[in-house]
Amino acid sequence: MLSLDLQLNFPGFELRAQHEGVIDGITALFGPSGSGKSTLLRCIAGLEPAVTGRLGFDNDVWLGSPNERCVPAHERGVGFVFQDARLFPHLSVQGNLRYADRRSSHVTTRPIVFDDVVQALDLAGLLGRRPVSLSGGERQRVAIGRALLTRPRLLLMDEPMSALDAARKAEILPYLERLPARFGVPALYVTHDIDEVARLATRIMLLSQGRIIAAGPIQEILERADLQHVTGRFEAGVLLTTRVLRHDAAYHLTYLDLHGQCIVVPQASAEVGSDMRVRIRSRDVALALRRPEGSSIRNVLAGRLVEIASDPATPYAETLVDIGGARLRARVTRHAVAELGLVEGAPVFALVKSIALG
Repeated sequence: MLSLDLQLNFPGFELRAQHEGVIDGITALFGPSGSGKSTLLRCIAGLEPAVTGRLGFDNDVWLGSPNERCVPAHERGVGFVFQDARLFPHLSVQGNLRYADRRSSHVTTRPIVFDDVVQALDLAGLLGRRPVSLSGGERQRVAIGRALLTRPRLLLMDEPMSALDAARKAEILPYLERLPARFGVPALYVTHDIDEVARLATRIMLLSQGRIIAAGPIQEILERADLQHVTGRFEAGVLLTTRVLRHDAAYHLTYLDLHGQCIVVPQASAEVGSDMRVRIRSRDVALALRRPEGSSIRNVLAGRLVEIASDPATPYAETLVDIGGARLRARVTRHAVAELGLVEGAPVFALVKSIALG
């Protein structure tokens, strides 16, 4: 459990963050630049001495009333991964990792062993090298390993992939998504990249102008049209969990089950029978009153309109379609709504033009 009611003032910026809830798996702190994500993370870590208010983690109070002791950063049991790796340049990779391993005095619910961290992050081949000889992705893997070897109760990650190109990000993402389950350490993960959120997070806190404006399971938050000013209108959509049915090697496709309906995506590496996340943007969904014929669109899902939100100041309407256990968002024009006679409760077909793998 994380409970916070924090205040911090900077010239031109004011943090007023309130939240109470479960932290498990990876919780994303998401919002535009300047919304207070990194500042909030530093407050939780104990790195902002001017912060006031109250902060508790599980049964411990880290920050309370003036009469209560403020727990210093080194006693909170948090591991911090910065945007830049901040490795010790005079030590080898092994030296950096052993430094954290030796200094750790915390006892976690699940043992964190040096060799397990090295294996999980594929660091064995790097142990003898110095940080200057590593790629950006390799340095971040070492930084994550070093943070884990402090045996933290909570892992804090401040945009750890912001300095990496797309290829290096794709390389490091699989390591990140396996960490909570393997080591039993929940993480708060700061990012402004919605693709990272969709791939990694189980929960999300949305920040805007120094306030937490929404928090909860990622599927619920990303689905809400009223939060698109923060999540991004262009990238707005839904995150769905599917099950892998089969792979088609001849056409490099993967077939997925979505609550009894089949969707097709570019071939994925997931095993048959396993769960896989997909993200479908509202701008990539069209609506039809009848199932189309002779179309190149492969994914046509039967559903029912449950919400139509029109904005008279724009050409668009945001719609929500129930496809039997899951829901899709579709952004259509208000003219299309009128011409097709779309009303809430009407049966429709959702035509999905593009699906991103989570």
